[in-house]
Amino acid sequence: MTPRRVDLDGGALRLAADRWGEDQSSPVVFLHGAGQSRRAWDETARAVVESGWHAITVDHRGHGESEWPTNADYHWDHFADDVEAIVAHFDTPPVVVGASLGGMSALLAQARTDNQLYRALILVDVTPRMELSGVKRIVGFMAAHPEGFDSLDHASDVIAAFTGRPKPDSVQGLRQVLQAHNDGRWRWHWDTRFLEGRADEILDAEASTGRTEAIRDLLLTGAARIRVPTLVIRGAQSDLVSPEAAQEFVAAVPGARYVDVADAGHMVAGDQNDRFAAAVLDFLADLNHPKDNR
Repeated sequence: MTPRRVDLDGGALRLAADRWGEDQSSPVVFLHGAGQSRRAWDETARAVVESGWHAITVDHRGHGESEWPTNADYHWDHFADDVEAIVAHFDTPPVVVGASLGGMSALLAQARTDNQLYRALILVDVTPRMELSGVKRIVGFMAAHPEGFDSLDHASDVIAAFTGRPKPDSVQGLRQVLQAHNDGRWRWHWDTRFLEGRADEILDAEASTGRTEAIRDLLLTGAARIRVPTLVIRGAQSDLVSPEAAQEFVAAVPGARYVDVADAGHMVAGDQNDRFAAAVLDFLADLNHPKDNR
C-alpha cells in the first residue's frame, strides 16, 4: 500500500503528510514524537487502513519534510496551533494518535476550548505528569550529536547503546530520521534549533522544575476538557511515564483507560509495533462497536 503525499496548511507553515486509504473513511491522524517523522507510523497506518479507516500521518513543524520556521519559533503554542489547523481540514473531528510531542500538542490544543477537537484520543507514552529523569535522558541524547554521524552504521551503534537494544539487521530504516549532507555526514532530519533553550533548561535541575510544572498545568487543563473516548498506551519499560501517572490521568478523564505494551520503552511503536498496532485497533473497534463492559 502506497500513501499519497500531501501538504496540509498548518496555519503559518506547510506541513507534510501522507494519506493512507480512502478519504471518505473515518479519519485517524497520527502525530509523531520529537525528533521523529511521519514515517514512524507507516506500519500502524497500514494496519488501520486495512481495518477500514483513513489514516493521515503528519510531520510536525521543523521535522521531516514539513517547513522549518525561519525564526526557529518552536513555542508550545505553535504546535497547538498546528494541531488545530490539522483537525480543521476534516468535516468531522478525527481520531488523533499522539506520541510524546504529538500527544502534548493535542492536549495543549484541547486546553484552549471546551469544544471537542477529536472524535477520540490516543496518547502514546505521554501524560501531564512525566518523570523528569526520563525527560532529561531523552533530551540529553537528542542534544548530544549536533555534528551528526559518520555513517548510518555509526548512528545505529549510538542508538543501540542509548536504547540498550540490539542493532537491527538493516540500518536503512534510519533514513526516516537522518539525512545525508554534502560533507558526507548523516544528521537528524529535524531542526536541532527545536532544542535551543529547551535543552539547557531541562538539563538544569533548578530551571527544569519550574518549566515542567508550568507545562504540566497546561496539559492538565487539556486533560480536564476531554469528553471523548481516550486511551493511554504506555511502554511497560518507559522511564518517562510511570504506571501511577497513567492511572492518575485515567482517573481524571471520564471513561479513559490505559494499556501497557510489554517489552517497550518510550518509543512504543518502534519497540513493539505489532503489539502497539493491536492496542490501537482494539480501541478503534470499540469506537464503532462499544463493548458493554467499557
